[in-house]
Amino acid sequence: MVEADTGKVLQADNATYPWYPASVTKMMTAYVTLKAVKDGRITLEQSLTVSPVAASQLPSKMGFRPGTQVTVENALAMMMVKSANDMAVVLAEGVGGSVDGFSAQMNQTAQRLGMTQTSYVNPNGLPADGQITSARDLAILARAIIRDLPEYEYFYHIPSIRFGRRVTNNFNKLIGRYPGADGFKTGFICASGYNLVGSATRNGKRLIAVVLGSSSGQARAVRAAQLLERGFANTGLSWLRPSLGTVDNLAPIDASPPNLRDEMCGGKRKRPASDEDAETFANGASSSGEAALTFFTAGLQAPLAKPSELLAAGPATSEPMVVYTGPKKTGPALIAAVAVDEQKQAERPRGKKKSRIAAKKPDAATEPKAEANVAGKKDPGKEAASEPKAKPAARHASAKPEAAPKVAEKPVAAADKPVSAKPAKPKAAAKPAAKPAPKSSEAKPADQKTAATPRS
Repeated sequence: MVEADTGKVLQADNATYPWYPASVTKMMTAYVTLKAVKDGRITLEQSLTVSPVAASQLPSKMGFRPGTQVTVENALAMMMVKSANDMAVVLAEGVGGSVDGFSAQMNQTAQRLGMTQTSYVNPNGLPADGQITSARDLAILARAIIRDLPEYEYFYHIPSIRFGRRVTNNFNKLIGRYPGADGFKTGFICASGYNLVGSATRNGKRLIAVVLGSSSGQARAVRAAQLLERGFANTGLSWLRPSLGTVDNLAPIDASPPNLRDEMCGGKRKRPASDEDAETFANGASSSGEAALTFFTAGLQAPLAKPSELLAAGPATSEPMVVYTGPKKTGPALIAAVAVDEQKQAERPRGKKKSRIAAKKPDAATEPKAEANVAGKKDPGKEAASEPKAKPAARHASAKPEAAPKVAEKPVAAADKPVSAKPAKPKAAAKPAAKPAPKSSEAKPADQKTAATPRS
């Protein structure tokens, strides 16, 4: 945790240990894009085209078809709120000409800012060898965003977006819940665990908290809130805390980033969690790194609010930012564009639902899980398949393996029983089916039950 204006480090634990950034990468993608806007090389109203490369990205994504146009402004909002991987590539290709060209710009910017432990391979943070950062470097980047892009900083704390009739809340649980929260981004892949760069401002004082390797989406938000609360606590005893210097002067650690894939997505966690995980932090307890991050003066500070109290409520009511496809629109044209997107959304799910019911009626109980990925949520199972094959190093103190309920096995077993039981009925009815018409009335119920099996 650091002070935004001075860069003074208030708390640090493994702050210079290399880490996989995951979707926190999009902070730099937005920074490079918005610097191009500020320098006049592109505009927020400029239209970009979804390429086949962008459309092929793994979820979380918007899922637009190749050839779809979207403005820079809408692509930025979709990327920062929904963490859309396809929109990150759209911006990269629009600004840098290609993913590789844009990644080179990201690395040049990182070196210019003093992010000496950071390297980028892609603009969205999907698993890739060489995509590395540290808590120190992310705090440096957050300070640069505040300093260099004050007029565009709102992209980093949009509460929610509305695309057609679908509303998506920011994955950063601090936004709209923690008092004064005003940034920045979340991230998750199996190798990294749950990451969060957050900030908040109170009474003119702004703090930046970086949490890497948490065990759930809720845990990272709670941990960041704890750090911020401690930083804002005015006890008059700050002089008792040891001086940690400024964030730029923290000494880097020469090591390989730990790979948390087994803890996050292996073992008893049959279904890997996603960046949209809503798992609560048991009994409001802090992470295992709490003790290591607590200074010897903690007992002299005012009691901190419990994590369950800080983030229990839903986000504050706010009007979602309307995003849409196509060129820049306002007034009646914008209303019409939103209506078109709503109509497309209304037509697409109905067609898919009918075909599923007709072809796979016995498995209807498992449909909600499949629908979650169709709707554009991140599929960590796919991510896990392409995880960086780094050797596990020292595990981060705050990343504990969590055992999730075995929800994947029971529905499968439940679905298997009706599948094996139903074919037995048509066999029983098969003998009278060859006889004359009197038995045709008995065949109808059997036909209804086995609609997925065509008869000759």
